[in-house]
Amino acid sequence: MEYKDYYKILGVSKDASGDEIKRAYRKLARKYHPDVSKAPDAEQRFKEVAEAYEALKDPDKRRAYDQLGSDWRAGEQFRPPPDWQFRGESGSGGFSDFFDTLFGGSGDSPFDEMFGGATPPRGSFARRGEDQLAKITITLEEAYHGTTRAITMEGQEIDGQGRARRTQRNLRVQIPSGVREGQRIRLAGQGGSGLGDAGSGDLFLEVHIAPHKLYRLHGKDVHLELPIAPWEAALGTTLNVPTLGGRVDLKIPANSQSGRRLRLRGRGLPGDPPGDQYLELRIVNPLVQTERARELFRELERELGFNPRAGFGK
Repeated sequence: MEYKDYYKILGVSKDASGDEIKRAYRKLARKYHPDVSKAPDAEQRFKEVAEAYEALKDPDKRRAYDQLGSDWRAGEQFRPPPDWQFRGESGSGGFSDFFDTLFGGSGDSPFDEMFGGATPPRGSFARRGEDQLAKITITLEEAYHGTTRAITMEGQEIDGQGRARRTQRNLRVQIPSGVREGQRIRLAGQGGSGLGDAGSGDLFLEVHIAPHKLYRLHGKDVHLELPIAPWEAALGTTLNVPTLGGRVDLKIPANSQSGRRLRLRGRGLPGDPPGDQYLELRIVNPLVQTERARELFRELERELGFNPRAGFGK
């Protein structure tokens, strides 16, 4: 069956009030009434307008229709979600299969309301609320230690008069230690409101970890570029280096070169197993600003006879 955009049929926005919907319906119903209009498709348009009004005038039906989401377009092939349910009186109002599938028939036609008939009975709907997804950005330190964040969720609901209104909810969210980039945290029952006696959907928070000025994160592993002096690399030494869990001593082996990677096991993000911290050595030469310093480098050159480009390009 084809999806029907009832808002488009009536020419109103999705946040239109109940009065705006009623005015739009009356205007179009008079325009396309078969006794008035000479248009060849007047009768069909009249029925579409009536069907759209029947779906949107009732806050319960409108809320149920809005629960389908905004991913559908008029004319697309449509199947209702598997958890869609309707309980109440069913009947034939001469509406489309799309309407009857969602609402089980309305009993009477809304034409009667315009021309003096009775208002059709309202049914009872039950459908679980939609799951919602939100994103949250935390620091790398917060990912390591865990944290609590206050977030505000904005939404929209239809009140008892059929008017759309914005809502706000304030939540305190516990971010666990060791959370990873892109991980989703499920908050049960904090998603969209359900219909009837059905429960609310869930809220999923997708975690993003902000770039860090010192560390780079790859999965659970933390990477750090460690600057060292030429003599530290040549002779070896022990340096006190930073990690997310605090500073630790790291032994630099003698004759280390730039680009060498050293590992601190278990010093990455917590987990089972935890990640590691990798330190990549980068040799930094001192500024040569005195004659004595220049002579020391010349002496080093004579002593070592070192050519870093030996065999280069061969």
